[in-house]
Amino acid sequence: MLSIDHLADKVVSEAVSFKASDIHIVPSRKETHLYYRIHNRLFPGGSYQKERAERLVSHFKFMAGMDIGEKRRPQSGALTMFISKKWIGLRLSTLPTPHAESLVIRIIPNLQTLPIDEISLFPKTSATLISMLRHSHGLLLICGPTGSGKTTTLYSMLHHAKTAINRNIITLEDPIEHQSDDAIQVQINEKAGISYSIGLKAALRHDPDIIMIGEIRDAETARIAVRAALTGHLILSTMHAKDGIGAVRRLLEFGVDQEEVKQTLLAVTSQRLLELDCPYCEGDCSPYCLMKRDRDRVSVHELIYGTELAKIWDSIEGKNPDLGYKDLPSIIGRAVAYGFVREKEYERWVHEI
Repeated sequence: MLSIDHLADKVVSEAVSFKASDIHIVPSRKETHLYYRIHNRLFPGGSYQKERAERLVSHFKFMAGMDIGEKRRPQSGALTMFISKKWIGLRLSTLPTPHAESLVIRIIPNLQTLPIDEISLFPKTSATLISMLRHSHGLLLICGPTGSGKTTTLYSMLHHAKTAINRNIITLEDPIEHQSDDAIQVQINEKAGISYSIGLKAALRHDPDIIMIGEIRDAETARIAVRAALTGHLILSTMHAKDGIGAVRRLLEFGVDQEEVKQTLLAVTSQRLLELDCPYCEGDCSPYCLMKRDRDRVSVHELIYGTELAKIWDSIEGKNPDLGYKDLPSIIGRAVAYGFVREKEYERWVHEI
């Protein structure tokens, strides 16, 4: 039987080899179950006796600097592990249950910066994103659920801005998911007094051309981001919203002046990652197939800018309910029609959207 530290290494190594995004350790009445989230699907990874699983959870908590004696309150922590000759970042979150603590580990691998022309399934989208980087000021928002590739898109855009346009770039992130030489990267640390709003105020005095904000998550950050765009900076950021019009409405809900948003917002894109049709598997791919494929997912984007963005304002103000742009369901349907993805991807995403 493996020791607890070797078992922890095995669990993380297996998750990394499967390209999993999360590890779930879920207790039940008699035993504890292990799951890997791969491409938004949970795959079982085995079961453990409750005592052994509790020791495993305590081991992860200890490595992450969490209080191993506190099991009645939720906790969070982070650590890095050297797996398969590379450093892997892990974010931990515990929840108390009637049986034992449940633990979820988010895996943050070192991202490979994709060329921006390979980001989207449809080349026209990539060309439009490249054109946005030529603007000297304004706000570009990328929205979508967790795991939809927003960070990959941001870093591909920043890499192009640095190498092709020679822009001075500052990023504000929590956490820094990808070490990059293309930008000055600032780690947000609320406990140390470095919030998004404080970091953004400091970054504006550092003569940047482009500022990337990991996420607009509160009213103060939203207002500062919009005002920074008004003062001659290009701001790239993400936001949790279902679609483009939802992101615009959320900015207004944060209390940002509507006229300021109109003047600064260049474009808003909502993206999803679609699983490409596998030429080998009849149904869903097994984890082993997903592990072997070089490129198994690609993003599609609902990109709204120019006259289409003006129609959103008309809709919000009640002037014209017809938005008239290609929304995500129609774009995913187009990917299915061309044979890039299977029809089940359309059913899955359209149902979720």
